[in-house]
Amino acid sequence: MKRVLVVGGGSAGWMTAAYLDAALNRGDDKTAEISVIESPDVPRIGVGEATIPSILHILAVIGIEEKEFMRRTDATFKQSIKFTNWLNNNDSYYHAFGRFTPGPIDDSGLRWLMSNRSIPFMETVSAQPAICEMNLSPKMLGSWDFGARLTYAYHMNALKFADFLCEIATGRGVSHYVDHVTDVEMAESGDIVAVNTRAGLRLEADLFVDCTGFAALLIEKQMGVKWTDCSQWLLCDRAVTMRVPHEHYYPGYIRPYTTSTALSSGWIWEIPLQDARSLGYVHSSAFISEEDAERELRAFDGSHANALDSRTIHFKVGHREKAWVKNCVAIGLASSFIEPLESTGLYLADLATAMLTEHFPHRGNMELLAFRFNRIMSNRFYEILDFINMHYCLTQRVDTEFWREVRRPERINDRLKAKLEYWRNKPVANIDFENQFFPGQSNASVNFTDITGDSRPAVDTGKLFTRSSYEAVMYGMDFLHDECRQWYGNSRPPSEAYGPILKRLPMAAQKLPPHDVWLQRVLGMPDYR
Repeated sequence: MKRVLVVGGGSAGWMTAAYLDAALNRGDDKTAEISVIESPDVPRIGVGEATIPSILHILAVIGIEEKEFMRRTDATFKQSIKFTNWLNNNDSYYHAFGRFTPGPIDDSGLRWLMSNRSIPFMETVSAQPAICEMNLSPKMLGSWDFGARLTYAYHMNALKFADFLCEIATGRGVSHYVDHVTDVEMAESGDIVAVNTRAGLRLEADLFVDCTGFAALLIEKQMGVKWTDCSQWLLCDRAVTMRVPHEHYYPGYIRPYTTSTALSSGWIWEIPLQDARSLGYVHSSAFISEEDAERELRAFDGSHANALDSRTIHFKVGHREKAWVKNCVAIGLASSFIEPLESTGLYLADLATAMLTEHFPHRGNMELLAFRFNRIMSNRFYEILDFINMHYCLTQRVDTEFWREVRRPERINDRLKAKLEYWRNKPVANIDFENQFFPGQSNASVNFTDITGDSRPAVDTGKLFTRSSYEAVMYGMDFLHDECRQWYGNSRPPSEAYGPILKRLPMAAQKLPPHDVWLQRVLGMPDYR
């Protein structure tokens, strides 16, 4: 039986422990002895967390029932992200999860490009933007009889999620130590042998998982793995956060989507929970002070926010050159960070945990397993980086120095430049996401995997952001506006939504309850109205 020690708790640490235990230890068949040690000295950073639909996988593997999960974490439904003021400071568009596919040939994007754009693209292929605007739940109160089910994820309290996972994991036999690591013992081979604690414990393991966040206690301070900085493409490095309890101020509804509103030097997330709204102003310290960012956040939410506490979090965009070295694997912020514009924070931790399970060193040869683990995690990081970078580079805003800066060509990474140039010559298609490599894309390694003998550039292989996602953002940001005027003229036909979407919308308000009503009746959320 292999011994696994997870150093650091939080969402990443307890996701790792609970997932590994559920996947590797089934009934009497025990593969791993799992322990978690977390320091009482490290303050817990808890903000509202938005997820993507992949969260359903980890809940299923661990065996968490949806309603219990939502009750324990103050969770609400998330059907989409609404982007406001990203294009020209007076606009909005949705990146919705669900989409209608018309048939074997999907020419939705081309049809919209040839139209007069009178209807936002996403509203021509999905009912969920309109359902979001009506603040409706994606689930009915009774049995489902509303056609194809709606795709959704969740908003949740990250601290409560970690506590819930801790309760589940320890209840199933995972050991839990609340103690501070003071020393790390190393073998001549470069492997970690044990950690020593302030209370005098010596904890040995075969595999150590670093979930200590940006502190990177093991992967950086002990193993010496360097950080690859990617801030030249994503300029934001701060987030001032605030929690607005519904008892203090309730807007009268619970939105079933995440809101991202662009401000002078970044953007604000608004994540609705059952008991509060979580807000965070992600911004660049090079363009606005922390004090001014806090003032802008309070002004955004209104005078009721003046009496509320706020906190500023510093972060850095980038990744470790390698996430798995010897017998140490970094998961969560110790491994990488990309600003949470598309809610991929927990996803990367979830992916790394699932990958570790599938690459678990049952027979001891970690080097081969680490090679593949590092390659796939690096591919996925750059797949996300490109997509987040695209939100900024397509803006038309010139009203502040920050927005003028993010539009500069040197702020667009070469991989994304090659993709956009390709899609200026043909509409986006599903085949474009098969082993992506486009003309003009550099053959040079962009992720430093040559350290492990792999000099290939990163390739999008995860299909995390597919054609549907790229079209939602590109066309939401008015991509090819001038080109389409030249190609198709000024007198183009009006945009049209597909018939099944138009037929579905009138029934939505009859079939689907308001989001807050579903939460109240099914989960027992208080009625703050």
